[in-house]
Amino acid sequence: MSDCFGMDIYFKCEFLQLTGSFKERGARNTLLQLTPEAKKAGVISASLGNHSQGISFHGNLLNVPVTVVMPTVAPIMKIQKCQGYGAEVIVHGLNMREAKYRAMEIAKEKGITYVNGYDHPHIIAGQGTVGLEIIEQVPDLDAVLVPVGGAGLLAGVAVAIKHVKPHVLVYGVETNKCASMQEAVKYNEPTPITITSTLADGLAVATVGYNAYFTARPVTDKVITVKEDWLARAILRLVEQQKFVVEGGGAVGVAAIMAGLVPELADKKVVCILTGGNIDTSLLGRVLDRGLAAEHRFVKFKVTISDRPGGLAELCRIIASIGVSIKDILQERAWIFGDIFSVEAKVVCETRGAEHIQELRDLICQHFKEYVFAEYDEDKKLGRHQCTFPIPDVQNTSKS
Repeated sequence: MSDCFGMDIYFKCEFLQLTGSFKERGARNTLLQLTPEAKKAGVISASLGNHSQGISFHGNLLNVPVTVVMPTVAPIMKIQKCQGYGAEVIVHGLNMREAKYRAMEIAKEKGITYVNGYDHPHIIAGQGTVGLEIIEQVPDLDAVLVPVGGAGLLAGVAVAIKHVKPHVLVYGVETNKCASMQEAVKYNEPTPITITSTLADGLAVATVGYNAYFTARPVTDKVITVKEDWLARAILRLVEQQKFVVEGGGAVGVAAIMAGLVPELADKKVVCILTGGNIDTSLLGRVLDRGLAAEHRFVKFKVTISDRPGGLAELCRIIASIGVSIKDILQERAWIFGDIFSVEAKVVCETRGAEHIQELRDLICQHFKEYVFAEYDEDKKLGRHQCTFPIPDVQNTSKS
């Protein structure tokens, strides 16, 4: 990937943590800071999954009772893992905002400690250890790309890195479907947004944390938003080239590089934090298919063929003649107008890329009169947007 994108790329593999994400750093740090009375009473938190797993796992190790509130959109795998770590799991609310409010209500009712998974100071400090390790492992780095949800990781990493190496660029990266950090930058304070369905479920936080935002704001060079299709492509690229299974939120840094959103980092040493690998198994297959379509390695078209014996066989022979693999065929007879002996075949094929698709299109054009290829226009589908802001007393070399 370094050769492909013209920069020296390093991966900080937080998806290899025991619970599958960086979140257990802050969770353990927070639990260790509790008073003996608070440890005995237990803690409660709200999370889409990664923080819940981290605090459940380390609560079990430290004998601290843990309750986690998870919204209904949380992946089933993450819910089951929390239960497996011994935590009490309450599924409540359609999003993180509703789950968080319920967790705070229960904390007040039971008199136990509520732990904000991205805004508690001890959480932020624990996540900052990622930044310290990056400096140890890549001492001459030029930039680090940090996934942003509630901004706790960004705050911790940015403070750690800028304190030791103020010249290093720190970029926050989020998906356009939950761009809460960009909204906070726009109004210079955490501002609620409406979250739509996203591949990056771990980043789906409607409002960045207040502590996190005002800690990260002075030491962050740029906030970048990336379209969802690039997340699918990044996940696919990591699976195929690195043999890494990374969730959508963990792949946003790679997506930003692939989308060409950081051209100023050419020939630089760049660290991407792969924050988590807890992608739902049922979702992974769909994401890979979406990535293959975005990479022009899947193509869908409709073609009208003869419904007489041998018509479908002829279509298959033509497609196979140039090495295109057929993934699926559906024949439609009822909604066809004209020749009663015609049938519309809806075909999904796997190709080697855009040039192979064009070769297939030319071949279909030569043999059939009626056909329609589904288009995938990157300029329309994969838009780009980013914002920049200066760092006090630190030279900012980034360009908007």
